[in-house]
Amino acid sequence: MKKRMILVLYAFTLWFSVLMIQPQAGYAAANELPPGTAGSVEMLEQPLADLDEGINDAISEQVMPGAVVLIARNGKVVKHDAYGYAARYTDADFTEMDEPVKMQADTIFDMASISKLFTAVGVMQLWDQGLFKLDDPVSDYLPEYDTDEKGDITIKQLLTHTSGEKPGPSGNIYDMDGTREELLEYVMREPLQYEPGEEYVYSDINYITLGVLIERLSGNRQDVFIRENILEPLQMSDTMYNPPEELKPRIAATEFQPWTDRGLVWGSVHDEKAWALDGVAGHAGVFSSAEDMAIFAQMLLNEGSYQGQQIVSEGTFELMNKNWNEAYPGQNHGLGWDLNQDWYMDVLAEENTLGHTGYTGTSMVVSPKLKTIAILLTNRVHPTRDTVSTNPIRKTVAEKTASSIYAWNAATMKEQVASLKEKGDVSTDAARSLRLHLTAVSHYEETGQVEKVLKHLEGMKTMLEFQRISQLISEEAYHTLTSDTKYLMGKWRE
Repeated sequence: MKKRMILVLYAFTLWFSVLMIQPQAGYAAANELPPGTAGSVEMLEQPLADLDEGINDAISEQVMPGAVVLIARNGKVVKHDAYGYAARYTDADFTEMDEPVKMQADTIFDMASISKLFTAVGVMQLWDQGLFKLDDPVSDYLPEYDTDEKGDITIKQLLTHTSGEKPGPSGNIYDMDGTREELLEYVMREPLQYEPGEEYVYSDINYITLGVLIERLSGNRQDVFIRENILEPLQMSDTMYNPPEELKPRIAATEFQPWTDRGLVWGSVHDEKAWALDGVAGHAGVFSSAEDMAIFAQMLLNEGSYQGQQIVSEGTFELMNKNWNEAYPGQNHGLGWDLNQDWYMDVLAEENTLGHTGYTGTSMVVSPKLKTIAILLTNRVHPTRDTVSTNPIRKTVAEKTASSIYAWNAATMKEQVASLKEKGDVSTDAARSLRLHLTAVSHYEETGQVEKVLKHLEGMKTMLEFQRISQLISEEAYHTLTSDTKYLMGKWRE
């Protein structure tokens, strides 16, 4: 008996020792977003694998030094990979560091304008508390707006970039003397570019002002409010304003900025306006990791809740996900985020697909229809902002994510045809022919007739070529459907 007890204690000690040296479980294992295989959520692995080549090509072409990609569907993370370097250069001349820092899956990025999403959610939490109405004049709460020019601007217009404010202040506030409060007042007193409601103008001033609204209504500085009401309830431990010095090795470097006398900006907010405002502003300043942003995105997919934490009410989320900018064609916008923007969402763009981009090279796409999250974080402004656009690689991430879903089988490809028809990329006649053809493919899939599946998919490629030449489908739709047909054929050839 004594010997058995000793053996049990020894086994327990060994188990406990092994447990203690294992890495701590992150959100993916502990929370609502466990890791999973692509197949477990009906996604093809090949398009996600092909994405690696696109990312690495962009890095070799100096689009950005590095990147992290996270893709999730139906509550499972199916891809979370790091590429390139988090810090590589010492100056704007691309002088290599002696010891470049490799990008890691948990690297923390300056999220730039994706910070606006946290501001918008914070504002709507206060709306949930009944502290204001969306059509209230901002001047009811901020005396700086109580002027003849700005007195009619509403809170909703700030949230949807229709207030008439300029994109940013005309002066460089990082060159100005004054306290944070004095600089904020200067920004809010900037003359308008348009009459309120006249035009859509994407504006940092709108969100700087909304950050002030949070502070005035809550009594807390924005970083404190966001931490207590969003980050802590969601357990987003890698998300913050003004990260501490000890986190610098985990943070992606950004730009070499001699004009701000900061040299290489690394661990401090890249945006000069936010930097002048002590790193805490409504338009920029948030640092985060792909893991944490996936939590935030899943909360949005859950219509405001995550792990039992209700961040905003479902009714509030519905308001936030409504297109308030129907009067401004092409500028679909909810209360905080873009809606249906194919310039970076590509095939994932749908009426209620939401997302945002950040100047540092970050982007996030959340598709309620497909229950899918696609996050691309890059440090494209390292070591200089004078590089080519990251929009093509943003689109590639969205495109390959969509292909992974829609090329799963003929039935999902029929859904894709319907979506492309809705967007006007496929004519009614072409859509009818494609759906009939895919119905036959689906039958052969169900009965396991591999040769007939492949034969009919080969025929579909011929049909798509004819429709392209006849201008019955757009070039983009042709590319998308042809690519996905090849992916589906690859699945059946395995």
